[in-house]
Amino acid sequence: MLPMTAATNRWTSRLAAVAGLLLAALPVVLLPAAPASAHAVLVSTSPVTDSVLPNAPAEVVLTFSESVRQVPDRVRVIAPDGQRVDQGEPVFDGAVVTVGVEQQTSRGTYLVSYRVISADGHPVSGGFTYSVGAPSAVPTDDGGADTDPLVSGLLQATKFVGYAGLLLIVGPVLVLSMLWPRRLARGGPGRLVWTGLGLVAASTLATIWLQAPYVTGGGIGDADGAALRDVLGSGIGAALLVRLGVLAAAAVLLRPFLAGSEGRSDQILLGGLAVIGVFTWPLAGHPSASPVPAVSVVIDAVHLSSMAVWLGGLAMLAVFLLRQAEERELAAILPIWSRWAALAVCALLLAGTVQALIEVGTLEALFGTTYGRLLLAKIGLFGLVLAVAAYSRQLVRNRSAAGRPGRMRQAIVAELAVTTVVLAVTAVLVQTTPARTAIGEDLRADSGYFSTTLNSDIYSLQVEVDPARRGNNSVHLYAYTEDNRPQPVIEWQATAALPASGVEPIEIPLLPLTDNHATGEISLPAAGDWELRITVRISDIDQATVSTTVEIN
Repeated sequence: MLPMTAATNRWTSRLAAVAGLLLAALPVVLLPAAPASAHAVLVSTSPVTDSVLPNAPAEVVLTFSESVRQVPDRVRVIAPDGQRVDQGEPVFDGAVVTVGVEQQTSRGTYLVSYRVISADGHPVSGGFTYSVGAPSAVPTDDGGADTDPLVSGLLQATKFVGYAGLLLIVGPVLVLSMLWPRRLARGGPGRLVWTGLGLVAASTLATIWLQAPYVTGGGIGDADGAALRDVLGSGIGAALLVRLGVLAAAAVLLRPFLAGSEGRSDQILLGGLAVIGVFTWPLAGHPSASPVPAVSVVIDAVHLSSMAVWLGGLAMLAVFLLRQAEERELAAILPIWSRWAALAVCALLLAGTVQALIEVGTLEALFGTTYGRLLLAKIGLFGLVLAVAAYSRQLVRNRSAAGRPGRMRQAIVAELAVTTVVLAVTAVLVQTTPARTAIGEDLRADSGYFSTTLNSDIYSLQVEVDPARRGNNSVHLYAYTEDNRPQPVIEWQATAALPASGVEPIEIPLLPLTDNHATGEISLPAAGDWELRITVRISDIDQATVSTTVEIN
């Protein structure tokens, strides 16, 4: 082995220090986590969960809270004898999934199991039962798949590594462009940039590989060609491929830049690539499926960019400038950096606040969900970072930082140490169901739910009211023929009245979703026994009206 030079030893120690700070939180990321739940939720089913039908249905309909995509062979209907009775491929129409069912005469309980992909690329799986004739033992689905905890944990780790790599690219490039003394060599920062480039590339490739078993429910070695093609053909896959292209182009432009021979056009191109690259993170995560995706994507990109500028700049100060720059150089550099850091922190706070309002929405969701509690932990850690940053800024204002860089370096190392944990929490957050979705699912689980089947001379009508409590309610209507096949409907009409309180019939606006399925929203202002009247016209001359009473709590 060749002896190491003093310069090599110094570089090795610096790189080890940065790597140690960035990887310190990996144990947090790799701790066993609860299975990551998806960000679409099952809103309603037909047949209704746990309902008992006189005859086997011709189809099963699942309605989710947002658009979903298919996982091959993962929507199944299992008969009481354990045999599959789903027929043909399920039909995906936005948030509605329709599964044909063989016309079986066997009585008993049927299991519907599903695994689909939500709009932000996370899988959602579950199941429900219905019975024909009378309930029986619930069958099992050996083909069902849950998320492998190892795959989920490794995905969190790869996201953390990607964040770490991004700040090792952005911070050094920005400091070299604007603050780096000309007399200092660029070799050390250059190696930091190449390290960051390698980390982002490795993270992106690993994410593509892991996304396949994450979606299908397989193990880490189950990423076959078909699954990988599905990943690359999705919105997340497209964003990750764009990121790899940006990294390849940046690698070409960074060579002259790190050698100090770049031109103005190179800097402009690098800036453009940086903007495109940063946007691939929100486009491959929660923001792309938020209630206001355009706002969420931009806000998340600002949040990520501010983080990279701030932490990457801190790493450059701690590892290089505070060690190598002269006092007069630091006296010029540190005030400029202090203003940059203040702007970056302000952008972080503003973007983080907007993100929280979108992804959390309510205090109940903030304190009552895993996402909300992780966000509170992140806020607490960020407050600690701000306290240390305020101390560093005070040193700069007192003009003591340039003369005593050791104190400044210790403060910056402390900032980096805490923000490394913040990055780890963020990596877990992006794999966790947003609070707005989780609290909605909890409320649906805890709320009432009304379902009944009404019969007329010409059709059978399944009526669902959710959550059957005072306030906004969703109404779903499903029409069937006498032999339980979907009944095409020409016109729907429905009203709700509360005679005991003198509330006259209120018309329910109905939107046909399929030939036999309509839905509507109505606000019921008071508790009590509400009378629903539904008129269904199935031809120019055939129509009938049915009614039922719904207890609203």
